[in-house]
Amino acid sequence: MDLALSDFLNLALNGLAEGLLVALPALAVTLVFGVARFPNAAVGDFVSLGSFGALTAHRLSGGSMLAAGIGAAAAGAAGTWLGWRLAFAPLLRRKGLALLLTSIGVGFVLRAAMGLGFGHEIKLFDLPPMRAWRWGDLVINPLDVFVGGMSLACVVLVFALLRFTSMGRTMRAIADDMDLARVVGIDSRAAMTRMWLLSGIVCGVAGLAYGLKTQVSPESGADMLLPAFAAAVVGGLGNPLGAVLGAIGLGVLQELSTPFVGFTYKIALSYVAMLLVLLWRPQGLFGRVQGVR
Repeated sequence: MDLALSDFLNLALNGLAEGLLVALPALAVTLVFGVARFPNAAVGDFVSLGSFGALTAHRLSGGSMLAAGIGAAAAGAAGTWLGWRLAFAPLLRRKGLALLLTSIGVGFVLRAAMGLGFGHEIKLFDLPPMRAWRWGDLVINPLDVFVGGMSLACVVLVFALLRFTSMGRTMRAIADDMDLARVVGIDSRAAMTRMWLLSGIVCGVAGLAYGLKTQVSPESGADMLLPAFAAAVVGGLGNPLGAVLGAIGLGVLQELSTPFVGFTYKIALSYVAMLLVLLWRPQGLFGRVQGVR
């Protein structure tokens, strides 16, 4: 196999685009785990809900991407808020396994509701044809640039919110120690509500990005669930920056491996990497070792 440097550069660019796409649901996974302390298996279905919200707003507005973004964020936030109020809040004091099983149930209910409301046929965004940009041997898809830029902007805004706002500080305090946060007067339920809304907005933007890149259906978001979990685990569950870096790293690794293992088997590399990280460094590449409390 004779591959030039430009071939690997093109593969790396494709991997970067794929990694930024997975970074959003991985960030949603790690936000919930960091604050509520359980892996949210409904993330993929919240992503699908965001896709439908984006597609509906896009069509009603005559093709406005701004309207699609607002619709996606609103749908994702509404879905996670309802999930929190109806399913997760009553079980807040239960162990992580109960909440994990509840999230699986929430995902099934949400997927069935989307199937009843929108049907199970595949839907696509009506986008104008785009010609690839070329710089010598490098080929760049303009849609990848748009989707990657949108994902990166969302990640930066979430990090700024977590780092520089009072809402972010209260969420980080609860993530460190919920009981101590209550002692100092932090309203844990209000902070949880804001966390779920933020996670829903991130899922909504991920739904818009994934819908633009691929398709929209009740099952489409579920395809992102396992890669998102792999990225979150590799980066360190509960570490937002680690989740994003893990998603980008795994995306680039998968694409660079394509000439050697083929398109079918490259997907397995994420799970091999996750297994190796769990064996070597269970807290993740960017996670911290924590004692049992």
